[in-house]
Amino acid sequence: MSEQLIGKTAQFLLAGFETYIRDFNELTDLTPIFFKIRDWKALQQNHRKRLRLYKDQVNTTRQNLNEILLENTNSFDFWKTAKAHYSLLISNKKDKELAETYFNSVIRKSYSGLVINEDLMFVHEGYNSCAIYPNDNLYHSYPSDWGLDRIIQKILEDFDFGVPYMNKEEDIKFLIKSVKDVILTRYIPTSDSTTQVLKSVFYRNKGAYVIGRIRFGGKWMPFIIPFLNGPKGVFADTMIFDPNLMSGLFSFSRSYFMVKTDIPSQMISFLNAVIPNKKIHELYNAIGFNKHGKTEFYRDFLNHLSQSQDNFVLSEGVKGMVMTVFTLPSYNVVFKMIKDYFDPPKTMTRQEVREKYKMVGLHDRVGRMADTHEFEEFHLPLNRIDPLLLEELRSTVNSLLYTTSDELILRHVYIERRMTPLNIYLDTCSTEDAKQAVEEYGNSILEMAKANIFPGDMMTKNFGVTRQKRVIFYDYDEIEFLTDMNFREKPKPETFEQIYASTPWYNIAPNDVFPQDFKRFMIGRKDVKNYFFDYHTDLFNPENWKKIQEKIISGSGIHAFSYPQKIRFRPDEEI
Repeated sequence: MSEQLIGKTAQFLLAGFETYIRDFNELTDLTPIFFKIRDWKALQQNHRKRLRLYKDQVNTTRQNLNEILLENTNSFDFWKTAKAHYSLLISNKKDKELAETYFNSVIRKSYSGLVINEDLMFVHEGYNSCAIYPNDNLYHSYPSDWGLDRIIQKILEDFDFGVPYMNKEEDIKFLIKSVKDVILTRYIPTSDSTTQVLKSVFYRNKGAYVIGRIRFGGKWMPFIIPFLNGPKGVFADTMIFDPNLMSGLFSFSRSYFMVKTDIPSQMISFLNAVIPNKKIHELYNAIGFNKHGKTEFYRDFLNHLSQSQDNFVLSEGVKGMVMTVFTLPSYNVVFKMIKDYFDPPKTMTRQEVREKYKMVGLHDRVGRMADTHEFEEFHLPLNRIDPLLLEELRSTVNSLLYTTSDELILRHVYIERRMTPLNIYLDTCSTEDAKQAVEEYGNSILEMAKANIFPGDMMTKNFGVTRQKRVIFYDYDEIEFLTDMNFREKPKPETFEQIYASTPWYNIAPNDVFPQDFKRFMIGRKDVKNYFFDYHTDLFNPENWKKIQEKIISGSGIHAFSYPQKIRFRPDEEI
């Protein structure tokens, strides 16, 4: 085994990772420019480019390595030594945890049949093993003796976005009032009071989010200020103190932020202090390092497995025609596997379903579509698989399974957040909760439409309800781009033959959609059915769908507000 080849392999891996990070940062750095000039189409295209980077660079690195490794590709001893060399090379890097994940990604693609192995991969290291660096470049600090007015004014000076403010003085008044109403009614500033604001701005859609915290009364009070850039200039849209709203900004149904960070682990630590009910893997996802988020999820999952005893079981709800879905009751995710054969009338292939999931992964989820981690060769303890689940898996996804003496291995699986299926929720909730749920259901469909997504199968079983009672779509096998659909009025019959025809007497193209027909399957619960139809009349009007299409085609872009319109400082201000 050549020491020179081992060293060259480690260097190759590091060069591949550094190329990925360089390209990632270059694309991230373009975002403030697009925000400044209000080029929303370019901003979205730039976001998609960044999402594709990781997989493309891993494949390039793998192909380059395969050309030099030859017989060493599947050598256990070779990779074990290469990992040790690589560990030394990255030991002083400020993004060491990301470099470890990159190594894992390459070796999984290069070493055929490799299972998770601690000798060959970075399995349990974790983000908190990274070195701690001075925080000078992480956040601005504003001492309490400056006084609230000066602090707020300085924050706006520090974040000018290169664009004139629409009305800076009014923004200052709004922000001062927000702090007084929420904090100063309960706490009095002391000598240890201070304000810290992350220097990096979090960009998404048409918004730029400034995140900070204020120390009062011996504890930190986090806040988020969303800024928007409208035709009249930049303005502070609101100031968020509600932890549930802040958590929603980092939701699994939101697209990743475009945000620059030199030391990811320390930004994650700051965010974890600001939004403590988010897991580490969710925060890495949110700042765009979703592949490392996947690594942190797996670590969290292994830890949970070691501390729990319950069995994996089939998920509640109507069995899917395309997916077999199961869960571990004590862990808040579901495992989704594409069936070997689809129940009629489904006619697509397994690869077509995978393409739909890729489509969602590269799209703006606007707070209405669940994020998904895709795994290959995922290992589960065989003695924790409920017998009924194992029987179902054998009969529906057998080609994606194999077993050892003590493990069930899934060749391919999607993992996403567990929610209560909307149809089950509506079966048991109160009338008031049902009204809120059907409002959310319609809002979810319309907000996806504005992001150029037509869900296809809109039955309530394909939507879930979160703990915050938000309705999220999670069944992607029939989604299409909205602009590819043809919304039509249903022709009225004019003859007896047309009235009593057993099949449609008019031509229907594959992409034709008749919104009037939605009422037949959308809501079955009688006490809220008419309420839903009245509340969401636009859903059943073809002209409304066409207007959404026209706006998308015009390139003006949409903004998915991740907080209620009622808390905006200027609710009617256009962007």
